[in-house]
Parts: sequence; C-alpha cells; structure tokens
Amino acid sequence: MEVSIVIPAFNEEGNVRELHTEVKDVCLAQGYTYEIIIVDDGSSDRTAEIASTLQPIKLIKLRKNFGQTAAMDAGIKAAQYDVIVTMDGDRQNDPNDIPNLINYLIKEDYDVVSGWRKDRKDPFLKKFVSRGANLLRKILINDGIHDSGCSLKAYRKECFKHITLYGEMHRFIPALLKIKGYRVGELTVNHRPRTAGVTKYNWRRTMKGFIDMISVWFWNKFASRPLHLLGGLGGLLIILSIPAAIITVFNFLRGMGMSESAWPLLTMFLFLGGIQMFISGMLADIILKSYFETTRDSSYDVKEVIDNS
Repeated sequence: MEVSIVIPAFNEEGNVRELHTEVKDVCLAQGYTYEIIIVDDGSSDRTAEIASTLQPIKLIKLRKNFGQTAAMDAGIKAAQYDVIVTMDGDRQNDPNDIPNLINYLIKEDYDVVSGWRKDRKDPFLKKFVSRGANLLRKILINDGIHDSGCSLKAYRKECFKHITLYGEMHRFIPALLKIKGYRVGELTVNHRPRTAGVTKYNWRRTMKGFIDMISVWFWNKFASRPLHLLGGLGGLLIILSIPAAIITVFNFLRGMGMSESAWPLLTMFLFLGGIQMFISGMLADIILKSYFETTRDSSYDVKEVIDNS
C-alpha cells in the first residue's frame, strides 16, 4: 500500500513532532510505502522550524496564513501516491485510525471514507455550533455524512483531478465528490482532547463555512442549469407583476394619481426585477458553458472505459 499523509498545520509547535512520530510508527507497523506531507500555513511560531528537522518529511511552507483549506489543497496537489489521507495537525485525530480508513476504502470500493467523531472531545460551544452546521448541511446538501468537519479522511487520488479547494471547502469535499458520482463512505474514528496549542476555530470560520455551504448547494442543484433557477425566479416575478399592473391601471381609472399608491412602484419593481433575474440566468448559463469548455472540469466524471472490441 502506497499512502500520502497530508497534514495542514498552523501554530502547532507543541504537536507537530509528536504527531509525525505517531504517523510514522503507524505507517511502519502497517508496512506502507508512505510520505508525510506537512503544510505550514504561515505559522508565527516554531512549527516550520521543528517540522524541517523531521524525517521522512515533505514540508510545504506557505508564504502567509491562507487557511486550512488552502493548506490542504497544496498538500493534496503535492501527494504522489494513489491513496491520500488528510488529518489535522492538532493531534486530536488519532493516527491509529489510518489503517481502518484505508482498509474500509479498499474493502468497500469507496472513493472517499470520511471519519466520524462520534464521541467528540471538544468544548460544549464548539460541539453545539458543529451540530447546528451539520443539521443545516443535511437539509441543504444531504451528502450522507454525519461529521463533514472531521479532517481525518481517506481518498483515492483520482478524486482530486478536477477539484481545487478554496474558502472553507475542505469540509465539503465528500459533498463535492458525491455530486460528481464518487462513492462516499463513513467510519467512526477516535477523537482525542487537545493537549497543546489553541483551537483555530472562531465565528469568522463558521460564517465562511456557511457561505461555502450555500455555494455547494447551488453547485449541486443548478451547476449545469443556472437558467432554471434564475430564469424561474425571473419568470415568477414577471407573473406577479401582472396583477400588480392590473391594480395600478384600475386605481388610475378611478382617478387615483400614480404618486398616491405604491402599486405602480411595485409593478415596475417586479417586472424589471424579473427581467434582470432572467438575463442573469442566461449570462450565468453562458459563463458556465465557457467554464466547462476552457477548463479540465466537466459536468460529469467517467469512472472507467471497457473496450472489448
């Protein structure tokens, strides 16, 4: 088994050496051909300095703190083996779960297996916010994952041939892959309390995650047909403008001045807003077609081709 372990780290000087040792011991015990990729996300402490002394190591140093998603994307792009395992740099993910994830990935023929921190060792507020976000994600996306925020995941490298991560999208990778038709599984993993350093989660990351969740929802529902959404809303507004226009004309015939009622303004708002939404839908449709024609991405993904000719 050839495995790439990708670990984003930001100000984890108290964890990086111990985590590297744990991961290395697990890989050696399993007989893996492996590489450990640590991505220093612009740390202001000695994380990069300590990581640079470790062996074996592939250390990627970002110029500044770009965020966990960017660091994970950089590590994944640098991975050379066909199985990629991602995990946090705070030692709360247990490296002993790595073989379980990989074995489950191979045995069940999944493309990605996501860890489920069923018994989380986090403060109450963090768990409360996470459960609320998971409930909202289930309503909007329904990717079948209980704990998308768990960074401990195993992937086949082919999953990332058309995916570039940004924002807080790392937590929605299973959803993005499921949209493409990849098989997504989940496995309960151990979660350990933090013993060094401080959590990097705050309200700003929560808001970014929510916005990215909306983006994934839109991509899932209307990525290949944005005109269906925007054009449909535009058509609805235009239809609603018709009774408003009738009421406006009726009031005018009764002698009511245009400035004495809000109906003329509402009529124009609904009609012009509908036209604008419809045009926006057509432009989005054109942009999307241009995107698929000028990038390596597509609205579908081929698993394999069998030619018996």
